[in-house]
Amino acid sequence: MIARSLLTSLLFSLLVGCGPGATNEPAVDHSAHDVSDRAREIALREIIIDTHVDVPYRLEEKWEDVSEATAGGDFDYPRAVAGGLNAPFMSIYTPASLEAAGQSKEVAEKLIDMVDGIAATSPEKFAVALSPADLEAQFAAGLISLPMGMENGSPIEGDLANVQHFFDRGIRYITLTHSLSNHISDSSYDDNKRWGGLSDFGIEVVKEMNRLGIMVDISHVSDEAFWDVMEITSVPAIASHSSARHFTPGWERNMSDDMIKRLAENGGVIMINFGSAFISEAAYKYGTARSDAYDAWRDEQELEGSDELRNQFYAEYTDEHGPYPFATLDQTLDHFDHVVKLTGSVDYVGVGSDYDGVGDTLPIGLKDVAAYPNLVKGLLERGYSENDVRKILGGNLLRVWRAVDSAAQR
Repeated sequence: MIARSLLTSLLFSLLVGCGPGATNEPAVDHSAHDVSDRAREIALREIIIDTHVDVPYRLEEKWEDVSEATAGGDFDYPRAVAGGLNAPFMSIYTPASLEAAGQSKEVAEKLIDMVDGIAATSPEKFAVALSPADLEAQFAAGLISLPMGMENGSPIEGDLANVQHFFDRGIRYITLTHSLSNHISDSSYDDNKRWGGLSDFGIEVVKEMNRLGIMVDISHVSDEAFWDVMEITSVPAIASHSSARHFTPGWERNMSDDMIKRLAENGGVIMINFGSAFISEAAYKYGTARSDAYDAWRDEQELEGSDELRNQFYAEYTDEHGPYPFATLDQTLDHFDHVVKLTGSVDYVGVGSDYDGVGDTLPIGLKDVAAYPNLVKGLLERGYSENDVRKILGGNLLRVWRAVDSAAQR
């Protein structure tokens, strides 16, 4: 079998179009070329953990074999290898609407089975990771780890025993809620703040997660629920895929400066979401206006929603209002800088891209999982040391995971 280091070099060369045999190359800026080479070397050498990749739900909607190159999506094995991605947390996502229908647990079980199946079918490429030690051993063996995080606590279904059940099934973080307030927590997206933060049951869920060794994820929760978690948790928490509200004023889904500082005091980490709306106010406002216009038009026409209908409306909206204003790599890097400046340290920020979860809204320069070297290059050009970059790419999340794991074992 070809060594993974050689395979990564070949795949990266093919993806960036500079493979062996390229001729008639234009003159290049050698200093920029050196930084690019260094960034690529770091990306392929260090552990890269991305805490939020929505592969399972993408494949539930349309199956593709991600062990091979795929026509769609943001993730597959060749692109992950080319980008240096070692540990994408597979998002076990259940839509908020499933709680009322009583179907959340069923869907979560199905998606976990899918991840287990991907690893079992391609054991030379993937392995499910249940601990930092698993991840590091799999990295040493040249495998891509597939740890799992549950996006939306709805599958717990009001039964504390289900927290243990999902831990036993491999879940290592739980995002307490999603787009609607659920039986655990209020949602940042929902005007109906039914609990004023966490529910009484939600408080018990957080304590049980601490006891078992499941990271508490505060992405998607309301501000009040965040502050409740900070009061209750005995171990560091994470924001698995959030960015800084400083750049999207008024949007509760991103974290305020005070929340970021408090998360750092807790020892936790904010994992930066790459979706353009999370990064840029212009993208956030455009996307919100477009979505609101679509909903109003559909209601007026009394039409059932569908992907085809939405895409048709969005195309017409673009003709009238101009193209979607994608965020840039530089704007994404600004979020990393902001967290470091706020907290006074590089220890509290990481990567939670939301690949396969934010559709076609990804920033220029970060369009899929082959693009992590671009992120590394940007960090180096902004003066981050290699040790800083190592922490951002995976070290900070591993520190939190180890702390949560150790506390549970004690």
